[in-house]
Amino acid sequence: MTTDDLEIFLVAPPGLEPFLADEARAAGFATPKVSPGGVTTRGTWSEVWRANLTLRGATRVLVRLGEFRAFHMAQLDKRARKFPWADVLRPDIPVRVEAVCKRSKIYHHKGAAQRVERAISETLGAPISKDAALVIKVRIDDNLVTISLDSSGESLHKRGHKTATGKAPMRENLAALFLRAAGFDGEEAVLDPMCGSGTFLIEAAEMTAGLLPGRDRSFAFEKLASFDAEAFAALKKAQASTTSTNVRFFGSDRNAGAIANSQKNAESAGVAAMCQFSEASISDICRPDTEPGLIIVNPPYGARIGNKKLLFALYGTMGKVFQERLKGWRVAIITSDGGLAKATGLPFLPPGPPIDHGGTKVKLYQTAPLK
Repeated sequence: MTTDDLEIFLVAPPGLEPFLADEARAAGFATPKVSPGGVTTRGTWSEVWRANLTLRGATRVLVRLGEFRAFHMAQLDKRARKFPWADVLRPDIPVRVEAVCKRSKIYHHKGAAQRVERAISETLGAPISKDAALVIKVRIDDNLVTISLDSSGESLHKRGHKTATGKAPMRENLAALFLRAAGFDGEEAVLDPMCGSGTFLIEAAEMTAGLLPGRDRSFAFEKLASFDAEAFAALKKAQASTTSTNVRFFGSDRNAGAIANSQKNAESAGVAAMCQFSEASISDICRPDTEPGLIIVNPPYGARIGNKKLLFALYGTMGKVFQERLKGWRVAIITSDGGLAKATGLPFLPPGPPIDHGGTKVKLYQTAPLK
């Protein structure tokens, strides 16, 4: 296993892999390649740290440690004992193993995980714990055993500074990728008229301000033998850049609790000065006093919250308000229902691929600037 050229797999929400690849490319990661469920790149351990710290769209960052063939449990046991665990793991840090078996002679995933766990504990001395933050992932596919490490720990959508959420929240990494898919470049105003806990606006404001998504949290890689705290601190310092900005982010919601949550979350993220939240229903939206930008909204869509018949009226009102009051703005709507999107009467471009949002397949419907 060479630590200067690791295969790094950036896990993405299915359907949004190309946008994570765009983000990784823009951030200078080596030749990001799209594959189902994520993006592959290569680099050193410091690139693993950087991916966790800086990529807004990734769900987690996996590192491929090595692979070998095994046709039965005894062979898996023997080869797992020869694996260079000490290069990566520390003997004093608990670890757990998750295994998946496909089209292989070894088909019992729990048994396979136990064999690898025993090999680690008996050769390295590391304790095995079902609650361990460090996870080794074993994939046995066509009798090829691939060993990877989850370098992130908790899912990367947990930025570490969001305190208040409402019902049906949008995950931060999903919001960041939807913003990218909608052409947000960090230079324009954003309006979310159903802002919930403020996720779209806070992500957009952080992108504009150059704030690192992982600045307020810890990661599993900090518990590895390969971790260098001083080098990571230097990387964090070098990556951090805040730009002063006059761009503003506008959020409204008819629910007073949602507005209070948005305000609280913007404050803890350090972007409250860039965001303006107000309690208002869709029909009361006013045009912001700024150059036209992006309207992005994740309205209820029946499968999630609300009764579908009432929703057609809501979408109709939304489309009418946007066309009458927000000429020059682009619209991006996330919904699971093409009929509801059509009810807005907005001139949508062909929608993107289906994307999994909390078990519901949604699509991003976008317009050109409204005329």
